[in-house]
Amino acid sequence: MATITLKGNPINTSSNLPEVGTKAPDFLLTTTDLAVHSLTNYKGSKVVLNIFPSIDTGTCAQSVRTFNKEASELENTKVLCVSRDLPFAQGRFCGAEGLDNVVNLSDFKDGSFGKAYGLNIVDGPLEGLHSRCVVVLDENGTVKYTEQVGEIVDEPNYKAALEALQDA
Repeated sequence: MATITLKGNPINTSSNLPEVGTKAPDFLLTTTDLAVHSLTNYKGSKVVLNIFPSIDTGTCAQSVRTFNKEASELENTKVLCVSRDLPFAQGRFCGAEGLDNVVNLSDFKDGSFGKAYGLNIVDGPLEGLHSRCVVVLDENGTVKYTEQVGEIVDEPNYKAALEALQDA
């Protein structure tokens, strides 16, 4: 269990993020067109998992915009934006914003992604949602970098995540 804060108030997650150097857990997540994707859909590409509570909050929306901008310049890299939002909300947001360099994936069905990655919020007002995290994987699905943002309303360290891609 990890402790993070929401506007200074402690809240807890279900476990800890996967350790650097380990294989990332596989997942089944729903795309905006209701297809199901797993980690194997991205094998051979570097992967940035941009994970957040809800696309309908300012910080979460900004992380998607920022990674969308950065992703346009990345070679052999997929940026996967993961939340428990419905795929329709994810699609509506990216369509309205003109964002097409990221892939939105929803863990709405059973929350198994959040459980496998240890980032489900287990108490407080955001209970049941994902904590704000970034996980970077190499082409073989090995974890190269993780960040669980300590204060959930803060943005992740984009620079560190992007630098980790160079080493992946």
